[in-house]
Amino acid sequence: MFVPSQYREPDTSWMVDLVRGNPLALLVTNGKPEDGPFATHLPVIADPDRHKEWPPALVGSTLLGHMNRMNPHWEALEHGSTVLLTFTGPHAYVSPTVYQVTPAAPTWNFTSVHIRGTVQKIDSLEETLEVVKATVRAFEADFGAGWDMTESLDYFRRIVPGVGAFRIEVTGADGMFKLSQEQPPEVSDRVRRSFGGRECSRHRETAALMDRLPQD
Repeated sequence: MFVPSQYREPDTSWMVDLVRGNPLALLVTNGKPEDGPFATHLPVIADPDRHKEWPPALVGSTLLGHMNRMNPHWEALEHGSTVLLTFTGPHAYVSPTVYQVTPAAPTWNFTSVHIRGTVQKIDSLEETLEVVKATVRAFEADFGAGWDMTESLDYFRRIVPGVGAFRIEVTGADGMFKLSQEQPPEVSDRVRRSFGGRECSRHRETAALMDRLPQD
């Protein structure tokens, strides 16, 4: 991912927060020339056997994911190959009316993290079940209501043969936080305030990130 210097994250915690808060990733891999690339949306977590909490830096961490084994992407996924995970955070359209200057051009403020790593397919049904259980625990803790999966474990065991689980050893990560840093402070502040006053939660989340930007 091309990231101009002014749009790089202030520190790696920004990337970790974005990935943890927006864990539905797009997994992209190369296919054979006749197939083209494969892309699948799927949930991703940090491997709890390696990390009690999300690691402060993504590079060197281990991530877990899973997909439907009926998905052709699963068969095309090659053990040991390099894959790309993309995560999208808050984003919003910037109308030139906010700038209050002419000439001006519209743009889109957005946040994204791209992670590259080596994939390891998991063959064991028990290990696959553990990935599913770990995913439930992680998302119930972060987004759920403390659901107890105990009474559903037999159901999990019945469906897990159709689940393809994998690990990704992270070798690289890039974050793009395009939040009007190229604008004069008074203009970027108008953009931030316009986002913060919108009913749309996506705009307000973008404004909150702009609030976190270091001030020169």
